[in-house]
Amino acid sequence: MAEITWGDFSKIEICIGTIVGAEAFPEARKPAYKLTIDFGEALGKRKSSAQLTDLYTKKELIGRQVVAVINFPKKQIGPFMSECLVTGFVQHDGSVVLAIPERPVENGLRLA
Repeated sequence: MAEITWGDFSKIEICIGTIVGAEAFPEARKPAYKLTIDFGEALGKRKSSAQLTDLYTKKELIGRQVVAVINFPKKQIGPFMSECLVTGFVQHDGSVVLAIPERPVENGLRLA
């Protein structure tokens, strides 16, 4: 794996947001949800497609804070435009465990 510099890392905007909407995404090639995430007043709400269906229900996701990369270019995923990347850990079976804060924090805060 290639090393990056602190300057490289500082370009990545990794922020906390709260999931305020989760719906099925039947058009996705792999099972996924369409999420709406609130990053606070300054950053607003953004949408993301996330392959979380193995371990999380839509109802369980609502109100959960997640760590996301918010400065990737938007990405068209089928008929859906993803505006951020929700982070998680891919297990050997392909299921994804969300990367989450260990206690609630203010939406929009940046990972340091």
